[in-house]
Amino acid sequence: MTSVKEIAQHAKEASRNFCRNRAHERNQALHLIGQKLEERSKEILAANAEDIALAKKANLSPALLDRMTLNKQRLLSMAQVPLAIAAQQEVVDIIVEENKLPNGLWVRRQRIPLGVIAMIFESRPNVVIDCSCLAIKSGNAMILKGGKEAGRSNKILVEIVQESIKGLLPAHLIQMIEGQEAVNELITLVDFVDLVIPRGGESLVRTIYNNSKVPVIAHFRGLCHIYIHADAQLEMAEKVCLNAKVQRPGVCNAMECLLLDQSLPTDFIKSLFQSFLREGVEMRGCPRSKALCPQIKPATEQDYATEYLDKILSVKIVDSLEAAIAHIQKFGSKHTEGICASTPEIIAQFQNDVDASCIMVNTSTRFNDGGELGLGAELGISTSKVHAYGPMGAREMTTTRFLVQSDGKIRA
Repeated sequence: MTSVKEIAQHAKEASRNFCRNRAHERNQALHLIGQKLEERSKEILAANAEDIALAKKANLSPALLDRMTLNKQRLLSMAQVPLAIAAQQEVVDIIVEENKLPNGLWVRRQRIPLGVIAMIFESRPNVVIDCSCLAIKSGNAMILKGGKEAGRSNKILVEIVQESIKGLLPAHLIQMIEGQEAVNELITLVDFVDLVIPRGGESLVRTIYNNSKVPVIAHFRGLCHIYIHADAQLEMAEKVCLNAKVQRPGVCNAMECLLLDQSLPTDFIKSLFQSFLREGVEMRGCPRSKALCPQIKPATEQDYATEYLDKILSVKIVDSLEAAIAHIQKFGSKHTEGICASTPEIIAQFQNDVDASCIMVNTSTRFNDGGELGLGAELGISTSKVHAYGPMGAREMTTTRFLVQSDGKIRA
């Protein structure tokens, strides 16, 4: 049996050799992945059905079940991911800046891969395809560790990737490990692993973040807000907020807290609350919101600090834009924050004063997603600013180095 250290060593060697592969070989491998996903769709769905059956027996939460479920539509979308990534501009081995300096040096900056990335995730089998394809496009090797709840789905998807790259790219470019002990060892292998990205529940991310010796890009929780200002277009605002909460409530870019300006028409607020109730959303709110809708439960401080990942919504009526911003500054997770408003100055103030990886203006928070923002897919949404902030695509899996040339210049 191959040890974790050997897997990491193989990955490091694969990353070194990967630079020899040209763009057309990387893109050819991506097209093959898309093709094989379609060809083996029945096998994938069968494996996923087994995972779902076991997950239901284990009484996993509806949010987790939704995240790990594959169906024909989701599988079709998954098969389009490698094609979309292949069609993107190249992000490695390109010169992004060059200057000829007065001292006679020709200085260029070249974009290069990070090296070996360990991707540790829960629930979502689509992460296997998204991250493998982004690694291929960006010239990185990747070691995947998925949650055991989706073990069968993850295994067949990794097999498809490995079969697709065979003969085109280094054999150990994409590998998978299993078990918590393997993770504990992997995150200490600083000689072979360049970056760890944990993606999943907050406890998983915190554990990796606090214990890894390898640099970590944290993808913490998504406690997302939308603030409706008094000058918002009300019909549009209602549509945006409903979509942000109910379209898929178990994901990190779903709205968890709705902030309403006190100057909004009372009839609009009442109508909006009823729209959420009709969608089966449980609301927990402040005294002012509860006075307008008796079905709202009293909200605690903890409610406003909770990422529900469910059809539960915190609600608060605030005195002003400044009060809304203060609430977000206190409870926000720097993931996605939104405003519905019309006045450019109001929008600009919100954008300037709110710190988040993505600010949505009159737009559902559900669009903070690599695929929706033109990245083809994402490793996840970084809530830390080093080395990336927001959805991480192929470009965010690279760095730059200097290429310096002269005609024999020496420094005096």
